[in-house]
Amino acid sequence: MTDFSWNLVGDLRFMWQYEFIRNAYEAGTMIAILAGVVSYLVVLRRSSFASHAMGEVGFSGAAGAVLFGVNPVFGLLLFTTVGGTGMALLGKKAATRDVEIGTILAFTLALGLLFLSFYRGYATAAYSILFGEIVGISNAQVLITFEVAIPVLLVLGVLYKQLLFASLDEDVAEAKGMHVGLLGVIFMIALAVTVSVAVTVIGVLLIFALSVTPAAIAIRLAKKPAYAVLIAVLVALGAMWAGIFIGFYEVEPTSFFIVTIVFVAYMLVRTVPLVPPLLKRLVPGPVSQATAAGSPPLPVGAPPDSATNPERA
Repeated sequence: MTDFSWNLVGDLRFMWQYEFIRNAYEAGTMIAILAGVVSYLVVLRRSSFASHAMGEVGFSGAAGAVLFGVNPVFGLLLFTTVGGTGMALLGKKAATRDVEIGTILAFTLALGLLFLSFYRGYATAAYSILFGEIVGISNAQVLITFEVAIPVLLVLGVLYKQLLFASLDEDVAEAKGMHVGLLGVIFMIALAVTVSVAVTVIGVLLIFALSVTPAAIAIRLAKKPAYAVLIAVLVALGAMWAGIFIGFYEVEPTSFFIVTIVFVAYMLVRTVPLVPPLLKRLVPGPVSQATAAGSPPLPVGAPPDSATNPERA
């Protein structure tokens, strides 16, 4: 494209004249908001493996869509929604959920391999989903993103308290009469939609960047769920906008910059709080007057005046 001019306003105006950049920002904004909201539930429910599995399940759906001449996004949505519902129905308890997720994942990956073996051409559309390419999103894909993301956000807004309660303690929620199984299905469908629209940006292999990491950052910065969700959304938005901006002026893939920004933010949150305790260990405390005068330090358990009065030591 071109190089940075170090005039951010001018750079943004230059970028915004291209339709594919406007499409990327529009779709990326919606995806980041949805991913930030859902990622908090993913972390609370310990469903990181499910979010990873959803991406690979979606790849199989995209491969099937390419085989039958359908838009890969529809294949993504179909397979992730059906697969997510199956995971929720079979893995009702967190203790056994990973087994059901792994079983469904293996079967859907086998289906994806079968679809690709039947396809006689080069499945570029399916393979591009592995790494994503947000600058290649069309107007139709932007519209699809909004059509599937907005209803999910509305449902999550209505049921968020119940989903949050069920995510924190399934047994107590069930004892209080909540439909934990139904809430689990709703959550998995929301995760399926999030993954389906997010893979067009960062790809199947990097889906953790938006479905897990923003909430992992937020939980370390905020105790209240509302604040944590807000921070997760802001982190996802910041990474999305900055990644698209940098990717326009660099030759490296945009998804690389998005993932790198989120990763760096997470590492900062993890490491910066460790600096004060580390400094306390490395830097000695105040030196006592006796030590400064050349007197030996007091032995452990010695009375305070033993250093100044040897006869009483």
